[in-house]
Amino acid sequence: MADGKAPLLELKDMHVRYGVIEAVKGINLTVGEGEIVTLIGGNGAGKTTTLRAISMVHGPSQGEILFRGENMADLPSHEIVKRGIIHVPEGRHIFSSMSVEENLEMGAFERRAPRSELTADAEHIFELFPVLKERRRQAGGTLSGGEQQMLAIGRALMSKPKLLMLDEPSMGLAPQVVERVFQVIEEINSQGTPVLLIEQNAQMALQAADRGYVIETGEIVLEDEASKLLGNDQVRKAYLGEE
Repeated sequence: MADGKAPLLELKDMHVRYGVIEAVKGINLTVGEGEIVTLIGGNGAGKTTTLRAISMVHGPSQGEILFRGENMADLPSHEIVKRGIIHVPEGRHIFSSMSVEENLEMGAFERRAPRSELTADAEHIFELFPVLKERRRQAGGTLSGGEQQMLAIGRALMSKPKLLMLDEPSMGLAPQVVERVFQVIEEINSQGTPVLLIEQNAQMALQAADRGYVIETGEIVLEDEASKLLGNDQVRKAYLGEE
């Protein structure tokens, strides 16, 4: 953290195991207030495992997960949500039989906010993703892949996240949809929400991010400002498809 402020999120020597397999091997990572931080790496490098550990879907075997100074490594996942860490997983996992509006309402389940406030927040989501407004009474399972990704992000935003974690938001989407999703990520961040982003499209992720980490076989091998990682020869060859 260049500005000297304490980070919002800090992973300290975090290890994650699946049985005898150590998927994440003592990583250190920070996200500051107002930042977009991206974690890039190949398939099986430990990216998704890192997010699942933070949200306590599959918690760490060792190390600390500090959020605003509190170690959360022993908390259940619903307590992570209550603290404002919201995880949009790979594969979207929307409620397919519920309408778009009902999915958005589920995102606000923990808030106990007045109906007028929730309605205003849903309208903000519809401004970000106008196609969802057109489909507001349509079942989530009948939406296209891109529309489902928009709905998954919108549902997460309804919880008023203090940290938004996105796992592969562009996967399987058409290029114009990917562009819109990234525009919204940057817009969300400009309104004050920090973002921790995992993304196979390393070029777009690094262009959107303030800082980045490169993870290989469960270990952080590079970290820097995103603009510097974009110019790094090792990153360009391995993740940007350049010679």
